[in-house]
Amino acid sequence: MEVAANCSLRVKRPLLDPRFEGYKLSLEPLPCYQLELDAAVAEVKLRDDQYTLEHMHAFGMYNYLHCDSWYQDSVYYIDNLGRVMNLTVMLDTALGKPREVFRLPTDLTAYDSRLCASIHFTSSTWVTLSDGTGRLYLIGTGERGNSASEKWEIMFNEELGNPFIIIHSVSLLNAEKHSVTTLLLRIEKEELDMKGSGFYVSLEWVTIRKNKDNDKYEIIKCDILRGKSVPHYAAIEPDGKGLMIVSYKSFTFVHVGQDLENKNENMSEKIKEPLYYWQQTEDDLTVTIRLPEGSSKEDIQVQFVPDHINIVLKDQKFLEGNLYSSIDQESSTWIIKENNCLEIFLIKKNEGLTWPELVVGDKQGEFIRDSAQCAAIAERLMHLTSEELNPNPEKEKPPCNAQELEECDIFFEESSSLCRFDGSTLKTTHVVNLGSNQYLFSVIVDPKEMPCFCLRHDVDALLWQPHSSKQDDMWEHIATFNALGYVQASKRDKKFFACAPNYSYAALCECLRRVFIYRQPTPVSTVLYNRKEGRQVGQVAKQQVASLETNDPILGFQATNERLFVLTTKNLFLIKVNTEN
Repeated sequence: MEVAANCSLRVKRPLLDPRFEGYKLSLEPLPCYQLELDAAVAEVKLRDDQYTLEHMHAFGMYNYLHCDSWYQDSVYYIDNLGRVMNLTVMLDTALGKPREVFRLPTDLTAYDSRLCASIHFTSSTWVTLSDGTGRLYLIGTGERGNSASEKWEIMFNEELGNPFIIIHSVSLLNAEKHSVTTLLLRIEKEELDMKGSGFYVSLEWVTIRKNKDNDKYEIIKCDILRGKSVPHYAAIEPDGKGLMIVSYKSFTFVHVGQDLENKNENMSEKIKEPLYYWQQTEDDLTVTIRLPEGSSKEDIQVQFVPDHINIVLKDQKFLEGNLYSSIDQESSTWIIKENNCLEIFLIKKNEGLTWPELVVGDKQGEFIRDSAQCAAIAERLMHLTSEELNPNPEKEKPPCNAQELEECDIFFEESSSLCRFDGSTLKTTHVVNLGSNQYLFSVIVDPKEMPCFCLRHDVDALLWQPHSSKQDDMWEHIATFNALGYVQASKRDKKFFACAPNYSYAALCECLRRVFIYRQPTPVSTVLYNRKEGRQVGQVAKQQVASLETNDPILGFQATNERLFVLTTKNLFLIKVNTEN
């Protein structure tokens, strides 16, 4: 059995700046242009049955503005008339209205249980599109940057069951056979989930290929992964041979139409009643076993020696094993109670010793802690907690003061992992435990490569480019956004995060109005000195803030090298960030 390789991300030290002094607030005005939309964006709000955190991550925080990374400064959105609208910017002072490039054949308003329509730019001439009702479209567009050759034409469309959104897609050409492989995300109800949210996340990896006989596209392969959390990042490798996922909880491949009988058996085992219950004091232990109906004293054999116990019920071995510590076998005894329960009293040889388990390695019992023990433990831990903010700071063991912690000091209880799956074996080949390296955002630097992902590293934010062809060094550190990991933690209302493909700036927006821009250090034209150290400062990093003239919520956010695009319900804003051509 092959085991996945445990890998690590290698930081390039020359890309880190240990002497970075922070961002200087700049009051330079940012040119901002506003376009009023002909029709409102096709926003789909969460329904009453979409109440989990996973629904919020996948659909409630969905980015309705899509950037075509194959063509510079070209963005798309879908309005409530079912039109795919495009704005391509050549000159900021001569902005045209968004133009319609495609109209969905279905009437979206007729579907009550639909999701948001989603689009992904597979290549310079292909697009995958979902209308949010469960139908997948493969569209040939021609060269989208050329008005003479651009024509959006449906090459494939098929109903694929429950509604989904498109996460990623790749266009492949092997031996003159064209195919498109795409990744679809659903959140589906799991009736057998007793303890969790009752939902699971499904990633469907679908491959569509052109049939040479009839020149039609058809589905040739469909693999499904299941997990319990929405992935932060999921992308197919450029050659279609693998898949990479960043998520809190792991994903595994399942067979299409997997037999549910095995799941029912596993679930019944999970909720099975413990074999026995046990309690303890400082001096003794009490073991309680529920007997089958009609059991008598003759059916039961209980044998114990100082470090071993053996219980036989109706000539069947019930419980046997080494005790955690020694007992006084002469003083230990057992009795059958009136409620058809067997009670065994074991006297500890080592008084005061707390047993973590009754029988070494046995997991069939359940330990019941009484209220007196809980009170004693709480009293021992009293010095660590207090209802007062800081009642006695001079005390030998002062309580932890949560107000001394900043939000950037708080990490998630569960760490994320980065996994690479092989497309042929459907097994995990590489695993990276990200630990406290919090996921921030993803960006497409080169459309022919996989999307990059940005992780927090200490106070910085590091950008990583996956290279599926390099098995030994699969993730390359390509850029650093100084102190951005620390800065973004203070923005409690942040909704979307992005950066320029040339790494010149990073930006984030709040749910309403405000956009924060963090420019990376650039040379200054004037002579500046650090007043504390007296040394000359050659570069300055700037922070800028833009406030949009609208009260509508921000629904979409995209960054290019020169501009920021911000989409609200009824307007599209364009912020000129870099004035250099």
